[in-house]
Amino acid sequence: MSDMNVNQVLAQMRAMSIEAGVKPQPSDTSGDFAAMLKQSIDAVNNTQQTASAMAKSFEMGQSDVSLAEVMIASQKASVSFQAMLQVRNKLVDAYKDVMGMSM
Repeated sequence: MSDMNVNQVLAQMRAMSIEAGVKPQPSDTSGDFAAMLKQSIDAVNNTQQTASAMAKSFEMGQSDVSLAEVMIASQKASVSFQAMLQVRNKLVDAYKDVMGMSM
């Protein structure tokens, strides 16, 4: 992963989020990591809550929600959760690597 350019990865992530209909937060490289991580988790949570609310509305028979919209929202929530899970796994691996280093 050392040969990957971080800026290219960030640009790809922004492009993917725009395609998914998610408005990316303005990037502030001087901000702290915890705040950025919390914003990301909150965004995933909001996506899941929206999908759940749409599914409930569809199940209740409301005519303003179609099955296609419910399925798309559900898939967006699933993809965003899986992406967050992979980021968490990479962070745990990095933590283990750092803790395994001898001083």
